[in-house]
This record gives sequence, C-alpha cells and structure tokens, in this order.
Amino acid sequence: MKIICVPTGPLSTNTYILFDETGPGEKKDCVIIDPANSRKVLGILEELGLHCTDILLTHGHFDHIMGVAEIRAKQNALVHIHEGDASSVTGGSGSLAFMAGALVKHCEVDRILHDNDVVTAAGMEFRVIHTPGHTPGGVCFLMESERIIFSGDTLFRLSVGRTDLSGGDDEQLYESIAYRLFPLHGDYRVLPGHGEETSLEFERQHNPYMKKGGMY
Repeated sequence: MKIICVPTGPLSTNTYILFDETGPGEKKDCVIIDPANSRKVLGILEELGLHCTDILLTHGHFDHIMGVAEIRAKQNALVHIHEGDASSVTGGSGSLAFMAGALVKHCEVDRILHDNDVVTAAGMEFRVIHTPGHTPGGVCFLMESERIIFSGDTLFRLSVGRTDLSGGDDEQLYESIAYRLFPLHGDYRVLPGHGEETSLEFERQHNPYMKKGGMY
C-alpha cells in the first residue's frame, strides 16, 4: 500500500491519498482522507493515474473538508463522515468556515459512520473509532493490517486537538485518547491531521497532555 501525504488548505492539513501500487489496471482506485484543496489533490490523481472511490473524513472542520464537494463530483466518489459531524458537509455551522471566511461548497454525505463501523474501499479496510472531543463527530480510522491510525485532529505528536472551539470538550477528548486509542494492543503509526507523524507508543510515553491527566 502506498500513502501520499499532501499538505492542503489554509492550515496545511495533512491530506492522505492511499492506493495499492500492485492493483490491476492502468487507473488505480484510491481513498482520500481529509481533502482541503480539490485542485491540488485532483492534479496528483491525474499525474499518478488514480481514481478516488471514497473520501473519508476524520471530522467536519472547514480545513479538512474544503475540497470534498468538487472531488466527489469529478471522481464520483462516496463521502463518509460520522453522524455527529455530518451536517458540517451539508452546510451546517459546525464546519466553522464562517470564522475563517473560508468557502466550503455543500455536498451530500453518502455514508453516515458510527463507532466500530468498517469501511471497505479501494481494496482496503478501515475501522471507525469514534473519538469526540475536538468535534462531536471526530473519528480515527484504524487500518489493523497495516498498523496505522489516521488520527485527524484527535492526537498529534506531543499534542492533541484543541477543545476551545464550538463543539469541543476537553474531558471527552482526554477520554477518547485514554480509553479508545491508548488501550489498543501494541504499537501503531499515527498519521495526524497536521504536523509530522508519530507512534502510539511514543505518545503513551511522552504526550504531555495525557501525562498531565495522570493516566499514563
């Protein structure tokens, strides 16, 4: 499996493009996580001969969804987002676009996600872990076979997502990490929504936010 990380949008969101390099056909299917700039992402798809079948969203803030509508329309891709943040894609205020003067084109959601759902897309499997706190519908996408967590704005290297915006909840975020992510068996690569990648074991041992809570 190939993972391409592309910084997109006004806040340099990590957009991830995933595909099987050994898959059949000249135009390979791919999955996109959190596209914030459609032109940049579509250009990469064209360059690499990829077709996006599914768009997975870790949450509904504008800096993670600005490219969704156009990619969905041009690639005929399916949009997946947790029920708690789904209205952000369809025009709700939860995207916080009004705070930044950002333009988020409205589009339909094709699949509403719930905790522990499994999404199968482009030959890959993702398990949904509901991790509210940054937003009510924030999720992480777990690829068990690859030992990878796409953590969105839940968990960063030596940090966590902010909770002082509308819909944020500090206690929920702490519990999401302490009781949903840290108890996962063994180590995982953690690919966050911003900044450099980390690992689950490194964050268990060193994340100052979680250590402050006295759990690890």
